[in-house]
Amino acid sequence: MSSSSVRRRRTGAAVAATVLGLLAAAGTPAFAATDASSAAGRSPATSSAGPVHAAAAVPQGISRLAQGTGRDIAITVDDGPDPTWTPQVLRVLRENHVKATFCLVGTRARQYPELVREIAADGHQLCDHTVDHDETMDHKPVAYQRQQILDGKAMIEAAVPGVAVNYYRAPGGAFTPESRAIAAANGMRPLGWSVDPKDWSRPGLPAIVSAVEGKLPELPTVLFHDGGGDRSQTVAALHQYLPWLRSQGYAFTFPARAAH
Repeated sequence: MSSSSVRRRRTGAAVAATVLGLLAAAGTPAFAATDASSAAGRSPATSSAGPVHAAAAVPQGISRLAQGTGRDIAITVDDGPDPTWTPQVLRVLRENHVKATFCLVGTRARQYPELVREIAADGHQLCDHTVDHDETMDHKPVAYQRQQILDGKAMIEAAVPGVAVNYYRAPGGAFTPESRAIAAANGMRPLGWSVDPKDWSRPGLPAIVSAVEGKLPELPTVLFHDGGGDRSQTVAALHQYLPWLRSQGYAFTFPARAAH
């Protein structure tokens, strides 16, 4: 190799290092593999605008754990807001000094903005549960998934300007690699659950409480509902369940945002 070739190679390497340094300083987001589907070699999501890249601070992997290191638990509440049941759920949470994460359907947030504001005023976290809770969206085009996620987030934000929507939960758990990437790129951690008492099916108060108290994993995220039908059993279960958790030494927190 000639001395001029060596000089050109060294110059090129220096320029590349400078560019990479500038990108890092600018906080250019990078796609990071955070779950089994990415590890298996699935490529980043794409759209008509090109690849979907997630900010490194918000993992694309589905969070199923509460924040914390000890006996911490995250309560999540789905499918509202509902004018009958959301106020009752908020009341029992207040009585027990519990903060929860509310996964809100966009059209319902637009219909009942005062309830979204009440949720936020009480210090609860907000979660995007799409525009209209389409449980088949994992079989739909990426453009449709993007519209459901981003329009749902916008509807929630319009109800309570200035309050962050920190999570995204796919209806019925219908996540795709693309939808998770879209959520993460827009500041929302994909949110699953580790305990499902199936309160939405109204199996009866004993069944709901037993399903939760039977076996709690470490740092659980528990799924409840305040929308989608009669939620009287859910309200009753929370009345019984939250004091029991306190008696067992649990503390209440929000789902993990960064590490898990």
